[in-house]
Amino acid sequence: MKKEFNFEKLDIQLEDFIALLDENRQDVYFVAAMTAVALCVYKENPEKCYAMLDELKNPAEPVSVYEKQFLRDRLKGKEYKPFSYFAGSKPENGYVPHAPYRITVSSNSNSFADEHWAILWLRSSGADSERQIKLREKKSTHAWYLVEEFLLADIREPVRNEKGEVIDPWG
Repeated sequence: MKKEFNFEKLDIQLEDFIALLDENRQDVYFVAAMTAVALCVYKENPEKCYAMLDELKNPAEPVSVYEKQFLRDRLKGKEYKPFSYFAGSKPENGYVPHAPYRITVSSNSNSFADEHWAILWLRSSGADSERQIKLREKKSTHAWYLVEEFLLADIREPVRNEKGEVIDPWG
């Protein structure tokens, strides 16, 4: 199964992010999509990204120091990675998607093999295989929470100009 989501903007305010998440917390596909949105915020505001990830995760398990360091290491100089999950992004345009920002989340026959757990998939325009997100359902509320994401593995480098700069289609 595949579900597609559209976002008017990716530079979403924390309060709006929380409100959207609260309205759609019982849709596991939506929670997975919001993980990519949160990671896109890192480029402009790492602290806001961490706060968004805290909202996505179990409240008893906020983003750890290790996870913050992991994000910093994986995204340093490669802040384009999370944008690669949105339609219209590609190495040739520096992974710059266009509004509305469309993302597709997929499941397969094994995605819900364990009760109250889900493994969903997102496709990066810079990778040959899909990347997974692991989520867990809170039994009493049927709300879904991020457990782990594997979205930040390396992808194809964006196309660069003769100076080695990433090509900015808006430049």
